[in-house]
Amino acid sequence: MGQILVNRLTKRYVVPVRDGGIRSAIKSLVRRKTRTVDAVTDISLRIDAGEVVGFLGPNGAGKTTTLKMLSGLLYPTSGEIKVLGHEPSRREKAYLRQMALIMGQRNQLEWDIPVVDSYRLNKAVFRIGDREFSSRLAELVDLLELGDLLQKPARNLSLGERMKCEFAGSLLHRPGVLFLDEPTIGLDVAMQRRIRSFVAEYNKRTGASVILTSHYMADVQALCKRVIIIHHGRLIFDGALTDLTRKFSVAKTIAVEFSEAGTVGAADVDAALGSLKSATEVEHTEVGCVLRVRNEHAAAVSARLLSELPIADLTIEEEQIDSVIEKAFLSTSDAVPPAGRFE
Repeated sequence: MGQILVNRLTKRYVVPVRDGGIRSAIKSLVRRKTRTVDAVTDISLRIDAGEVVGFLGPNGAGKTTTLKMLSGLLYPTSGEIKVLGHEPSRREKAYLRQMALIMGQRNQLEWDIPVVDSYRLNKAVFRIGDREFSSRLAELVDLLELGDLLQKPARNLSLGERMKCEFAGSLLHRPGVLFLDEPTIGLDVAMQRRIRSFVAEYNKRTGASVILTSHYMADVQALCKRVIIIHHGRLIFDGALTDLTRKFSVAKTIAVEFSEAGTVGAADVDAALGSLKSATEVEHTEVGCVLRVRNEHAAAVSARLLSELPIADLTIEEEQIDSVIEKAFLSTSDAVPPAGRFE
């Protein structure tokens, strides 16, 4: 049985609409216009124990709204959610003790007291025993290298230090489901890498299910074998990261370095490509060339080049995941209905 089960989940808002100016303001007192906005529409998914899933989409796609419904912060308009056998919107204590929602640059620690005192507050809230608290805190301090940070007030921490402390505080109760909303936003590259390593280790040690939203594709590639993509509140892809590349990436890049730089010209490359020239974009460099070729022709183009030209090095690269995901968004933009209607 899946740890997270979502069936036809929808979240709809009714928002007021009026033009600027005093006249419009007065009219709105008598006859108020509203617009229905569908933030999330008819999403269904299943996530099993131990999975780390990337939950992707452009700004405004409905990612955070979905995570808030899964964590119980928002009520769905329609549809069903079961997380660890619980209905999140009921906010049962038994459920809240088993999940954690961590949002990048959102402070959960008490601002003016030492970090360790915030942890003691969490200990009381989640009713963690003394022995469990000491053991878990020691483990998290070791994994995240918190060191002397425990004695500092949250307001005296840098962003990276605070995010490490936020993670530790949110995981003291050992949640079985972890919702991460942009956890590395604003962090430097080294701190992003440390947070990713920590999430992977936590997942390995506890078997917790993790849903991760991030605009940093390095986070997704490092942690997630499966990705779910939503656009305008609708699910457009759910599958392996490798399948996403196969579905939306149509070309590969072939970088060539000639062993005799300067002796191979554009005409030589065209002659080597032969009939495949029309299917290949070529950019010449000082030491070789870079070719962009459709996936189905990549092997043949590489073979032609290796057999016909003096080549010192040849590499074939897949399209960058950022570009692949952008194509996934664009492929569905025209098919997505408007997000709201006037009433």
